[in-house]
Amino acid sequence: GNPVTPICDTARMAHSNDTITQAPEQLALLSPGDLPLQFRLDQRTRQSGLAHIAAIKAQLAARAAARQADAETHVTTRTVPARRAA
Repeated sequence: GNPVTPICDTARMAHSNDTITQAPEQLALLSPGDLPLQFRLDQRTRQSGLAHIAAIKAQLAARAAARQADAETHVTTRTVPARRAA
C-alpha cells in the first residue's frame, strides 16, 4: 500500500526553552457547547461508553484481586542446597 503521512501542525507546540519560564498550565475539559459537532456524543452513546469503562474497571479490579490472593496463598519457598561434608 501507499504510506500515509499525517498533516503535522507544530506551530503551536512549545519549544523546550519556553517551558522553563512559564508556569505549568492545568488542562481543562471543553464544555459540550465548545466541542465541534463531529465530536459531540449523544446521551445513549455516552451512557454506553461509561458502562463499558465501568465493566473494564471491574474486570481489572477482579484480576488484581485474584493476583493478590494468588500471591498470598502461594508463598514461594527457596530451597537451599545442602552442604557437602568436607
